[in-house]
Amino acid sequence: MPVKKFKTFEEAEKDLWCLKPDEEYYRRINKLFLLAKELYKSDYPKGVHKYKTFEEAQEDLKRWCLENAKKKI
Repeated sequence: MPVKKFKTFEEAEKDLWCLKPDEEYYRRINKLFLLAKELYKSDYPKGVHKYKTFEEAQEDLKRWCLENAKKKI
């Protein structure tokens, strides 16, 4: 990969833009999203959950997070 030099941050930022995406660009983006999905696997119950208090909701969220963490180990 070649080294590029820029005079300003804005110039470097513009170099990241892809104004004419091709097939390879979309393949790379798809691979990126598939990798992210594999790295961040979490299993939260589907649906809408009702709680009487914010604290109840927080406790449920903590429980779900702990269960997910145990599954990853």
